[in-house]
Amino acid sequence: MGWWRVDADTLAGSRFVLSPLAETVAALKTLHRGTGAHPGERRWLATALPRYRERLVADPVTAALVRTALGPRWNATFLTPTPGAAAPMPDAAGLFARELTEVRATPPAVVRADLAETLGAADDSALPPPLLRHEDLAGRAAELLSWVWTETVEPDWARRRRIIEADILARTATLGSGGWAEALGGLRPGMRWLGGDRLRIGDAPSGEPLELAAVELRFVPVTPTQSWLCWDVPAVDGRRVRSGRRYAVVYPCSGVLVDEAHRPVPEALAALLGRGRAELLALLDPPKTTSQLVALTGLPLGSVGRHLRILREAGLALRRRAGRSVLYHRTAAGQVLLDAAPSGARAPGADGPGADGS
Repeated sequence: MGWWRVDADTLAGSRFVLSPLAETVAALKTLHRGTGAHPGERRWLATALPRYRERLVADPVTAALVRTALGPRWNATFLTPTPGAAAPMPDAAGLFARELTEVRATPPAVVRADLAETLGAADDSALPPPLLRHEDLAGRAAELLSWVWTETVEPDWARRRRIIEADILARTATLGSGGWAEALGGLRPGMRWLGGDRLRIGDAPSGEPLELAAVELRFVPVTPTQSWLCWDVPAVDGRRVRSGRRYAVVYPCSGVLVDEAHRPVPEALAALLGRGRAELLALLDPPKTTSQLVALTGLPLGSVGRHLRILREAGLALRRRAGRSVLYHRTAAGQVLLDAAPSGARAPGADGPGADGS
């Protein structure tokens, strides 16, 4: 499946949404892969991976389930349900539990058919013996996802949510200024809006398109470097049949600088420029996008944009386009100003989420 044909109503009703379950599945896929795409992921894996592997050693059925469900080309459909419509989420754990219910409720015959599909097999006779003998594989999958959420995602949820929401804000702003071609470009490898009603979702579009007419379409950012497609294809007699009513593109969001250490903002510089602008100036090496800066500082998107404009007008920062992204970096004058400020204590409140300097 290389491309989708998306009708106007579906596109107009599509949304960027946040999903704790998608974040957890992305974390599981990263644990399964066992390698990090950047220093922050590698640091997370150093802590989480030994515990994850220890858990699988103690549970051979779940270990076989994960190896089969996360195939090299395809995820088992029951493991990646499509997130529903965007809704207020005061309780992430509660939303995760509601999303997990769909995984847990998958009938055994459907689970085995989905697993066989990941192996490219015609039926479930090709499944590893531990999976053939077990009747509650959906429950095992739900238990593992619950463990990944509780042990590795939820403790860090506030930071992850801030990065995800920053990406959604940035994508929504891009949609308003540049349309779907700009908002969806580079969302996942090979993905781009081709114009008309055509959305390329892979590297090599071929064959007949999947028709998305009068359905729900969601775009779901996650902080791990993972991407997949999902849809709620109904099951009849233990098999998936076309067509579903909800579709989603899960993609790695921008601004995931989890290993970034804030350079201390000198108190004198914060007093001179204002806390928000001083912190942004300190963060502009290496160059960053506005969404990355929002994620790192916790400042609202509008405040970051305003501060960057003032820094540019003062000759302390410049912006340049790199592909589809706009990067901001310090000028030589900005570097001199930062170096000249005495180091010492940070300005009061300079590093607090939402700290905003005038």
